[in-house]
Amino acid sequence: MSVGTVTFVAESDDALNLVPAPADRDVFSEDQVLVEAVERHEGKAHLARLRDLGRLAGAPRSLGWADAVDRFPPTLRTHDPHGRRVDEVEYHPAWHRLMQSGVRAGLTAAAWDSSAPVAAHTGRAAAMIVWSQVEGGHLSSLSTSYAAVPSLRIDPGLDAIWRPRLAARSYDSAFRAPGEKLGCLAGMAVTERQGGSDPKAGTTVATPMPDLSGSAGNAPVEGEHIYRLTGQKWFVSSPMSDVFLVLATADRGLTAFVVPRVLTDGTRNTWRLLRLKNAVGTRSDRPAEVELDGTWAARLGEEGKGLRAMTGMLTATRLDAVLRSAGQMRQAVARAVHHCRHRETFGSVLSEKPLMQNVLADLALESEAATVLAMRLAAAVDAGETELLRAAVPVAKFWVCKRATGVVAEALECLGGNGYVEEHGLARVFRDSLVGPLWEGPGNISALDVLRAMAVQPRSMEVLLAEIDRGRGSDPRLDRAMDEVAGFLMAASREARRDPAAVEAGARWMVERLGVVLQASLLVRCAPEPVASTFLTTRVAGSGGTLYGTLPVGRKATQMIVERSLPG
Repeated sequence: MSVGTVTFVAESDDALNLVPAPADRDVFSEDQVLVEAVERHEGKAHLARLRDLGRLAGAPRSLGWADAVDRFPPTLRTHDPHGRRVDEVEYHPAWHRLMQSGVRAGLTAAAWDSSAPVAAHTGRAAAMIVWSQVEGGHLSSLSTSYAAVPSLRIDPGLDAIWRPRLAARSYDSAFRAPGEKLGCLAGMAVTERQGGSDPKAGTTVATPMPDLSGSAGNAPVEGEHIYRLTGQKWFVSSPMSDVFLVLATADRGLTAFVVPRVLTDGTRNTWRLLRLKNAVGTRSDRPAEVELDGTWAARLGEEGKGLRAMTGMLTATRLDAVLRSAGQMRQAVARAVHHCRHRETFGSVLSEKPLMQNVLADLALESEAATVLAMRLAAAVDAGETELLRAAVPVAKFWVCKRATGVVAEALECLGGNGYVEEHGLARVFRDSLVGPLWEGPGNISALDVLRAMAVQPRSMEVLLAEIDRGRGSDPRLDRAMDEVAGFLMAASREARRDPAAVEAGARWMVERLGVVLQASLLVRCAPEPVASTFLTTRVAGSGGTLYGTLPVGRKATQMIVERSLPG
């Protein structure tokens, strides 16, 4: 257009060197590593459904939902306008769209259903990696609904009531009796402010009510199993779930309980929401502080065996933390590679610059190792490899979740200033990545869990070492590392009797090394040679630098790794 003698010409995106938005993608199909993992673990029956989910995850409407729930966090409503206590959390409509999509995709308990297809947990794990690339906060409700089933199976009666409702692919946010709903969600309430990661320090009290009969759903529960809970829970994710697994102290010690929000007659159970926390990380799912006051509960398992009853749920939630972290890494790498392929500087696109290519390849290497490990553990759930999961899940939880934050932070730098702008979405992923290392216990708890497995269930460590040993003979660097880890574990077992403090002090090094060597063993078995060899060179043999972008390998290898991460 012209104004007087001045002519304004609209500049194109190319002229302004602007990067196109990564929209309308198939998040699953473009992830070659994930596709290979699903096929390798007998999950081909899930491929069509995963492609559908991948297209939804990459669609503009899904990205819009994620942006909306981040900008409009949930709010707490303790009373209605007339003064009645309601204790409800109100969410943006986009939250319900995300939840509906996740439930339909089977991310709750569908994999535990008796009619689930072959490799159901493998398919769900891949779906979790895909859907976690949309938004992280709402995944907590999906994850705990999945994880509740292994603990519920302790009690066949409670399992028969709740598993079908948690496995339903229908999302129903209505606040009413569970028997009237199309599907239900489960949460958990374990920690208390004075105890944190030590549930035995909790002060919530469980009082048996032998004169009462009741129901945890629609089926009667024997009176001797009904209790009243009184106390406070300090960090409760998904506070609007239909049922919670709660720890409280009964006469014989710490005990697990099933606590519905609404009882079968439609009355609301006592579940007072004191506040929602403004925590570091996700904005869309603010954890709550909850007060219990004579709250109706059904006992799960034996009195005094609460930690044992919760083991299945904790293992499953920790595995989901690994899957979510793998998804965050993948999202960060895909965004960084996309940006660098479209952003020009000094005469060519960034992805062709040797230094940037080294950074991208290093990030892609970390992402591939995380995905391969996460999917191997999901396949172990399908195969019933409980001993492997007992030792390997805390190892993976410790290592992968901590690595995710560094990967996302480096990817932010690849986007330059654009990466630090909230509207681009990658800053949100960085915030979300901070949740994984703390989810169901910080790093020290994961390390102590590995030590506990070594002492109490030595067979689980033997199975983990056997899994690592499956890569023996592929590369002498891996063989030496396997011998090193095995030798350290043997020495630690002997030393634990004489000086347990010394063993505990070295636990983080041991768990880190186990995680790296386990990833290396998997990569030499299932990844292309340049990927496995580069991982061995840097993560196992220790060549290269400490930070990302310091791979001591040639451009041919880095080009191959980058292209594999996001085929051009």
